[in-house]
Amino acid sequence: MYKTFIRPVLFLFDPERIHYLIINVLRLLFKIPGVKAVVKRYFTVSDHHLEKEVFGIRFPNPVGLAAGFDKDAKMLDELAAFGFGFIEIGTLTPKPEQGNPIPRLFRLPKDKALINRMGFNNAGVIDAVNRLKQNKSDMIIGGNISKNKDTPIQYAYRDYEYCFEALFNVVDFFVINVSSPNTPDLRNLQEKEPLKKLLKHMKDRMKQKATSKPLLLKIAPDLTEKQLDDIVEIITDVGIDGIIATNTTISREKLITGEDRVKKMGDGGLSGLPLKDTSTLTIKYLRGKLGEKIRIIGVGGIFTPADAIQKLNAGADLVQVFTGFIYEGPSIAKKINKAILSQT
Repeated sequence: MYKTFIRPVLFLFDPERIHYLIINVLRLLFKIPGVKAVVKRYFTVSDHHLEKEVFGIRFPNPVGLAAGFDKDAKMLDELAAFGFGFIEIGTLTPKPEQGNPIPRLFRLPKDKALINRMGFNNAGVIDAVNRLKQNKSDMIIGGNISKNKDTPIQYAYRDYEYCFEALFNVVDFFVINVSSPNTPDLRNLQEKEPLKKLLKHMKDRMKQKATSKPLLLKIAPDLTEKQLDDIVEIITDVGIDGIIATNTTISREKLITGEDRVKKMGDGGLSGLPLKDTSTLTIKYLRGKLGEKIRIIGVGGIFTPADAIQKLNAGADLVQVFTGFIYEGPSIAKKINKAILSQT
């Protein structure tokens, strides 16, 4: 029903505007008594065989919603009803960000992809913290954090630290985002020395806490094997808990959408089906280098249960969806979880 009737109508409108419209509609619907219970009953698959303990957290199922969909933690209660095992909010920055000029989000339906250059648009980490303090959901929440656009790269660690301290009591794990292509110079932090310095700083901050929470690194799919080897060395030395592989790509290779149309869309990160194989190969490479100790969350091009299972077989402990959620509809987590159960 979603792909036949609902999606064609939604895709008639600007993708960013329709995203916020859907958010507002869902929030209104969930105020109606009984709606949340009905949605949860239909879309949630509950079975102890789906439960998985990863970096000390017991996840009800291995399918999460990636960062970017609910940046400001405004929809946790509503999204929790669609069967996700965890939700990653953000990316959050210390100060509010307007993001890049509109239009900044584009669909490539022939490729089942999106191009976005949102630019960390968010209301600031404190706004999200205040909302999370009122959160009534028992959903496992990851906090994706980064630096403000105008923060010089040499002082980026201050922004990560600020967000870390603000979110510590209201999220279950942290994601260090150094891989978005939409903030100038941010990806420079993926180079060996800056990355090691940043992660060591964040790990030291964690050690000062009475309790520890998992610290993950989100990486780009555009890294060379040498860069991946450097990351493996760094996270092993520093003691980071996990990797999220991968963020969006700056590549435009092998797209079905016409080159002229893609060029008109401009710069930004490409997500969706074209990213699937690159992401999976990155996961497989990392798992081979890391062994079983460091955990991996696989994301990129997951549209079907088979896509998710491929990521898990490649070495991912958990998976996340984003573009697939938009193209396939609200039952994507349910379908993946049912497929995983069928293999147990």
